[in-house]
Amino acid sequence: MEYTTLGNTGTTVSKLCYGTWRFGKKHGDTVETDREEAHELLDAAWENGINFIDTANVYGDPDGTSEEWIGEWLTDHDREDFVIASKVYFSFDGWGEPGPNDSGLGRKHIRAQIEGTLDRLGTDYLDLYYIHRWDENTPIRETMSVLTELVREGKVHYLGASTMAAWQLTKALWTSDVEGLERFDVTQPMVNAAHYDAVGDYLDVCADQELAVCPYSPLAGGFLTGKYERTADGSVEAPDGSRGSLDDLFEDRYATDRAWDVLDAVESVASEVDATPAQVSLRWLIEQDRFTCVPIVGARSPDQLEENAGAVEIDLTDEQFERIDEARGGVQ
Repeated sequence: MEYTTLGNTGTTVSKLCYGTWRFGKKHGDTVETDREEAHELLDAAWENGINFIDTANVYGDPDGTSEEWIGEWLTDHDREDFVIASKVYFSFDGWGEPGPNDSGLGRKHIRAQIEGTLDRLGTDYLDLYYIHRWDENTPIRETMSVLTELVREGKVHYLGASTMAAWQLTKALWTSDVEGLERFDVTQPMVNAAHYDAVGDYLDVCADQELAVCPYSPLAGGFLTGKYERTADGSVEAPDGSRGSLDDLFEDRYATDRAWDVLDAVESVASEVDATPAQVSLRWLIEQDRFTCVPIVGARSPDQLEENAGAVEIDLTDEQFERIDEARGGVQ
């Protein structure tokens, strides 16, 4: 495994982060990753040198399941070996029907949720605490003030921001600077070689402010692994149990015409460097040169996780990197 400093922080992380949003997640009667599988995957992550674990208070069914299973696993490991991130914003149903203050980024909700998160993880602190979304109903000064309190109390080391608009991220950073509050050091947008939502301005802010980027869905929901096939009518043929067969939004979100062009480029590069399409797609993110980029992988088996970890063992030439960029149409 390769390691890097997480943006402007003093913390060193593996160049891949392991994401646990599948832990306990249900689709009807189907559980994507059960408790035993979750512990096996955490074992595999650690065996492959991954020390960075990402979760959220609402991951699993019921909410909090992912954090609980990570906490159980940590009892057999040294907490100080790991960099653990969690999130806050959404309604939390793990304590019953959510009340009027059981969501958002107000002081009351953040204070309640950090205590629950720490308790489920069995730890005294989080290395990284993200706001999961932007809260239009709470002044950003209130949010940054209570997050600053958590940092100064030692319950949180660094702050992160997930999906939001570039202007919202800029406003939060400006507020922190003007008010003398802690600021975001890490972001978690959806970024991958095949994704074309308007993230360019957001990433420009990250580059300018030297924020680390930890993209979720770095393999476009599995699309960039090459396991999906395009049928004659242009739709996607998905393996049983895969994201494409479980999520009706898969084709609209990932399998665009341009995404197939990107996959062709990724597969051609993979053949040249004796790697898999997944490894090339992850390496393309890791080698972003405008900011520290640490992809969050959500492998569903130890073998998949080991394959993902192999991304650190390959290098892309400038021509190969640019070939993928050209297939994307120059979109950043």
